[in-house]
Amino acid sequence: MKAVIIHAAKDLRVEERDVDAPGAGQVRIAIGTGGICGSDLHYYNHGGFGAVRVKHPMVLGHEVAGTVTDLGTGVTGLAAGDRVAVSPSLPCNQCEYCLKGQQNHCLDMRFYGSAMRMPHVDGAFRQDLVAEASQCHKLAEGVSLAEGAFAEPFAVTLHAMNRAGSLLGKRVLITGSGPIGALAAMAARVHGAREIVVTDILDGPLAYARLAGADRTINSARNPEALAGLAAGKGTMDVMFEASGNAAALATGLAALRPRSALVQLGLGGDIALPQNVVVGKEIEIRGSFRFHEEFALAVDLINQRRVDVRVLLSDTYGVDDAVAAFERASDRAHSMKVQLAF
Repeated sequence: MKAVIIHAAKDLRVEERDVDAPGAGQVRIAIGTGGICGSDLHYYNHGGFGAVRVKHPMVLGHEVAGTVTDLGTGVTGLAAGDRVAVSPSLPCNQCEYCLKGQQNHCLDMRFYGSAMRMPHVDGAFRQDLVAEASQCHKLAEGVSLAEGAFAEPFAVTLHAMNRAGSLLGKRVLITGSGPIGALAAMAARVHGAREIVVTDILDGPLAYARLAGADRTINSARNPEALAGLAAGKGTMDVMFEASGNAAALATGLAALRPRSALVQLGLGGDIALPQNVVVGKEIEIRGSFRFHEEFALAVDLINQRRVDVRVLLSDTYGVDDAVAAFERASDRAHSMKVQLAF
């Protein structure tokens, strides 16, 4: 089979790998679609992020959907021909955090396409994948594999909603309109937000945010006056989802938050300065949001019911042999939103 493998920064190759047979409790899946994630782009453009670096060749990819082709012994509830979204998360379910229901903090996590451990965990950008049956969530009739591949990033934003608490009737600010920011707009709408404002420094991503359900979008580079308006009084927004990882976005967003509001940090970046006087003076709660667990099943269910229409965020699809071109396109924020590979 063909697999998309990162060797080092800007060294992405499509190579042949052996096809595995499913063991007990496992299924083999013909991967149909895989979405390129921000972390995949960090590996491609920079060889990693923070202290996490690619130290040996690794199959990338963790946003995938495909068709079950073979079953291992003991598998129930799935059959050959079922179309499934595949959760990339494999917690141990034995450590202290798993036993507390915090599987996203598992001490022995195996997450597809991650260089956080040695040896690295290969990802799912491959034509055939063997996965645990428990990772597979059926797609409804009429829901495409391309839509199913959105389940993972959508689950990330649903977890962020859980970290924020109730959004019912709240005014929500989302800074950064990449795929996560746009999907956060969809998730906030599902969770009952009264108003959703999305900011970015580029018009292209903001157009997708409007398709995703944003009530208002602001180009913060061209229209800083609008941002100043959000900060009127002691702020006008109830909850902020910071999806850019940018220090300037964080600072302007904090200014827009009301006293005793919440900031949920989603975007990855380096160490950045925090305006502590604003945080203290307005008693703002800062909450991190990392991956997901039970939210994956909810993401698939909402996509299956078409409670959200993720299709509006798919900007480009490339064949697996054109993986390098796909990664270059996905790196161009001005002209792409979610870029997927067709296997």
